[in-house]
Amino acid sequence: MKYAERSCSWFVDELASKAPVPGGGSVSALVGALGAALGDMVGELTVGKKKYADVENEIKDCMQEVCQVKDQLMALIQQDIDIFEPLSALYGMKADTDEEKAEKARLMEKALRQACQVPLDIMEQCARAIELSAVFAEKGSRLAVSDAGASAILCKSAMQAASLNVYINTNSMKDREKAAELNQACADMLAKYPAMADAVFGAVVAQLKK
Repeated sequence: MKYAERSCSWFVDELASKAPVPGGGSVSALVGALGAALGDMVGELTVGKKKYADVENEIKDCMQEVCQVKDQLMALIQQDIDIFEPLSALYGMKADTDEEKAEKARLMEKALRQACQVPLDIMEQCARAIELSAVFAEKGSRLAVSDAGASAILCKSAMQAASLNVYINTNSMKDREKAAELNQACADMLAKYPAMADAVFGAVVAQLKK
């Protein structure tokens, strides 16, 4: 059974154990999926209401896209687990001879690159969810505006958490040029989207405190 198909309590207990998976990457994907789901909920509470008829088509388009984001993030929970397990095994791989050491180094470099891709994918999905949360916060039902703000801030946290999983892997890479490229991809997203999420959150707070 895939980890995303387990109960919430099982997942949390497994996370708290010594088991190597799930870890920060899969949790980031789950948090991002929850954030995206909140955005979709705002849409569900908006469409069909006369008060929001003029933005209904736009909200429907956003709902369709945020559902895709949610589904991608749910799939990434398992992908992160699947990609980490072989990397974890490599750390314990026997390497006594020069040939064994060279082969281990080659396999490690490949696995580290692969282990960076999933958290980068998580970050990209969270970035889009943050963009969509801004629409839900601005144009969605006022009765659910707090959920739009929560969507933004959850996806921000998921993005930041996922970036740490990139950095911990690039830190171990021998190919420093590739590591710098992956780090820059993280930095570019972190330079834009957390601030966007904070702006959505701030706008929602301002509305609620009127």
